[in-house]
Order: sequence, then C-alpha cells, then structure tokens
Amino acid sequence: MTRVAILISGGGSNMVKLVEDMTGDHPARPCLVLSNKSDAGGLDRAADMGVPTAVVDHRPFGKDRPAFEAALQEALTKAQPDLICLAGFMRVLTGGFVRQWEGRMLNIHPSLLPKYRGLHTHQRALEAGDTEHGCTVHEVTPELDDGPILGQATVPVRPDDTPDDLAARVLTQEHRLYPAVLRRFAAGNREPLHLSAQ
Repeated sequence: MTRVAILISGGGSNMVKLVEDMTGDHPARPCLVLSNKSDAGGLDRAADMGVPTAVVDHRPFGKDRPAFEAALQEALTKAQPDLICLAGFMRVLTGGFVRQWEGRMLNIHPSLLPKYRGLHTHQRALEAGDTEHGCTVHEVTPELDDGPILGQATVPVRPDDTPDDLAARVLTQEHRLYPAVLRRFAAGNREPLHLSAQ
C-alpha cells in the first residue's frame, strides 16, 4: 500500500478530495497531512477524517529555506510516506528538497501548463483572451510548475467570466482530476489523463 503525505497551507479542499478517494480498492492511503501554518483549516478537516497531522511553521526560519525544509523533511521521515502530494502548499521548495522526492512528488496547478506558471493564473487567462482554461497535475521538479504532466482538466472560458468565476469552475475540475491522477500514479500509471468540464 502506497503511503501518501499531503502538504497544505489553507483550507485543504483538494486534500479532502484526495483523502476521501483513498479507500476501498485504492492503491494508496494517507499517512500525514502537514501544513506550514498552524491555523490552516485543512488540519482540522484532516483530523476529523482520522488522518495524522503536523505543522512546520515556516516563519521562525525567516529566509533560511534549507533549514525550514530540513524540519519539513524530519516531519515527513517520521510518517514514512512513499509519495507527497502538494495541495495548495504555498511555499516554493528548493531544488535540494525536490530532488530528494523527485518522481515521488505531485502538485496541482490552476492553469493548463505550460501556460501561466506561478500566480494569478485565472486573471492572466482572461487578459490573454483564452477560450479554454483549466488545471494540471504534474510531477514536481526543481523548475517551478514544470515537470512531466500527469493530467489536465479543461473548462470553457465564458465571455462574462471574472477571475473568481473562473477559479470556482477550475476548482471543481481540480477536485475531479487530482484524485483520479493519484489513483493511477499510485498504481504505476503515468500516462497523462485528460478531463473536460461536464
């Protein structure tokens, strides 16, 4: 059984969907939900679902990212995960940390990569006049929002969309895509999965 640690910084809606899916014949089980913020709402949600939680607050480390990541690695080592899923974890990880987990760390990003790496993806899609937007699950590599694509889900962009409208529709697809990709990945299937809005 593949052990999965999920890293969050906020409410953890994608984390909840991943945990809810990891039952029955799923090849993976959650072993830890870890946050860099002690007040992240997702910690309570994880605890309510019976998943162990941990906090490694980034603030005491200031700009010393390697020290923060050493503490992160220590917490992960105790839980002994086989895979890490980043689910709204709002810290950029150094190449040194990523390389320890390369091939075993997934992330979900709210754009159709390679478009719109980084932040404000919905605003940027609207400003570019895109007719299609969506989300991507990819393997994490030292390059930000890069790495092999494991799945994408698309949504149509409507003429009257605001960034918030678009974000809400993309999030619905994130909740479908990430669990589906994790299930396949944990079973050894790295073929990209493509979903479209229903």
